[in-house]
Amino acid sequence: MEPESEASSRHLLRPWWVALGLWLALATVTSIGLWHLRRDAVQSQSRELSLLSLTLTDGIERGLSGADEGLHALRAELQEGRLSLAMAARSRDARQALRIRVGLMPLVDTLWLLDDAGHTIAASDPTPAPDLSVFLPAPDALAEGATALSQPFDGAGDKGPLIAMAVRFPATASAPGGWIVAGMQASALLGAFSSAIPSTATRAWVLRGDGVRLTSVNALEPTLDAATVARYLAQRPDLELRRFQDGSDNLVALHTVSRYGVKVLISRDLDSVLASWRQAATVCAAALALLLLIIAAAVYLVQLAERRRAQAQRALQAQISRAAKLESLGTLAGSVAHDFNNLLAGIVGFSEMAQDAAPAGSDQARHIDKVLQIALRGKSLVERILTFSHAGAKASAVFELQPVVEEVLSVLAASLRGGIVLERVLQAPGACLRGDATQAFEAVMNLCTNAMQAMPQGGMLSVQLERLQVAEPRVLSHTPLPPGSYLRLIVSDQGGGITPDVMERLFEPFFTTRAAQSGTGLGLAVVFGVVAELGGAIDVQSRPGHGAQFTLYLPQASESVAATTPASQQLHAGAGQRLLVVDDEPELVALTSELLMGLGYAPEGYSDPGAALQALNDDPQRFAAVITDEVMPGLTGTQLTQALRQRAPHVPVLLVSGYGGALLAQRAGAAGVTRLLAKPLQRADLARALAEVLR
Repeated sequence: MEPESEASSRHLLRPWWVALGLWLALATVTSIGLWHLRRDAVQSQSRELSLLSLTLTDGIERGLSGADEGLHALRAELQEGRLSLAMAARSRDARQALRIRVGLMPLVDTLWLLDDAGHTIAASDPTPAPDLSVFLPAPDALAEGATALSQPFDGAGDKGPLIAMAVRFPATASAPGGWIVAGMQASALLGAFSSAIPSTATRAWVLRGDGVRLTSVNALEPTLDAATVARYLAQRPDLELRRFQDGSDNLVALHTVSRYGVKVLISRDLDSVLASWRQAATVCAAALALLLLIIAAAVYLVQLAERRRAQAQRALQAQISRAAKLESLGTLAGSVAHDFNNLLAGIVGFSEMAQDAAPAGSDQARHIDKVLQIALRGKSLVERILTFSHAGAKASAVFELQPVVEEVLSVLAASLRGGIVLERVLQAPGACLRGDATQAFEAVMNLCTNAMQAMPQGGMLSVQLERLQVAEPRVLSHTPLPPGSYLRLIVSDQGGGITPDVMERLFEPFFTTRAAQSGTGLGLAVVFGVVAELGGAIDVQSRPGHGAQFTLYLPQASESVAATTPASQQLHAGAGQRLLVVDDEPELVALTSELLMGLGYAPEGYSDPGAALQALNDDPQRFAAVITDEVMPGLTGTQLTQALRQRAPHVPVLLVSGYGGALLAQRAGAAGVTRLLAKPLQRADLARALAEVLR
């Protein structure tokens, strides 16, 4: 890859890397914030579970301690003889005594007195006593005064699952030893916790030291045996996050009632703990994704705008380069045309005088006619060159453009080659321009002729005219287009198109791609000059092999078309008025003086503008009018007029020039010039102008 292309690629990729870096930084900050939020949520829930577990453990310990104290109080009664086994043998008295003591013991529903073999001696109600084999520690290994807990067993009636606490009472001289057993509903261990549990996602277990489940809330059916549960709980008891057998992750709080070997386990499903956090994370992820899309769209739009700006800049630079080149060529062409105009002025003037002197019908008269015709053709060529260079003296009037275009199309329709189809869409009736209608005709004719020449095998020539309101400035292929109201003229063909190298030189004078067909290369140059003279703009769109489209944007005139009167063909003669003639070319001074003498005037000629100004200053009222050239060394015609206006403000001044254009017209009007005439002058034009200003 070329270095410039590599630099361009890096320039295009840089905004993407910057945008991606900013987004990644924001995503990183958001991720860190979410991580802290998750950690805080887990820690907060862990503290809450630990507090719940601790509260439940404390309640269970108080309940079991109350039952334990009641059992030991009953044991003391048996030892002290306040409650004898003899009385216990009488079932009604024993039941009543035990019922009274059940009422004094918290959590306890039933009391049994069992012998060493586990047979019931007495009971507070008919509920069957649990077997001694379900207690932990085992009764035969139970220490003096210690208690044992049973695993859950079925109670009678609607009591539900029960658990029992047992304590041994020793034998006495009058009675053998045995067991005091207190039965409690398993669910009573939880107290109010089972009804006040925060949510179904929170589970609670009360387990015996060997893993046997005493009671639970919201717990699933066990899938592990008690020994496995006990081993599982013994591993890392401080672990807060555990995975259960159902595959769920849970926060866990574990506390132990060490006196009775009871473990209290509370868990909460991690999904419920993190539900709010996951919602926040989802919103953040969606916001980051949306932000990424917005950043990508913004970078794309910025780069698109930058590419368009760069394209417009390149087009503007190319336009400026073309304009500078055309301006240089126009200046050169205008200077050459000015000098050539002076030569033509002499040829036309002397030819007209020779024509007057030649016998009618003679060879001399015929030859002079040919010379005059050739000189007038040269004058037409110079006018075309000056049109391109914007330097010729132009007529300016308000005219309708659509009739001019219709006239061009009527001329073309009569001479169309076979295979060429003419399409016209003219939708601007009554729309006017300010300028020279003849020049507009020539510009449209040149465009259409150029389009037909581009289709030697035939095709469609389309001409469209419409009104257009431009709200924003535009950069066209060859000129800028400011806002305003325009008439848009589109001339398109189906020819071979225009190559880029030809596009660069398209409007240069004397440049042509049809040299073999004797093209002069002035057609499109004239179009460019006319458009510039009318204050418009031009756009050319073409691709090789796909035809070309020329679009002219011509500013509409707000004025209406003024009524015109036909010019008289009569040659107006003077009455001996004295005229001052000034030109730096002595031959032209002599020619103009001789023409004026033939018209009945008394000319006084000067080739030095300084001497002419001195003559005016000496006696300003001596001259009826002044005829002066514009381009002269030392003192221009407009400067001479300005000096004259200080002494003789009412003397008519005719400024003669073939070079200057609209700028000259403005300068001449500001200096006080009465009439601006274009070189080379013909006798009839000079006579008519003098008659009008001297009238």
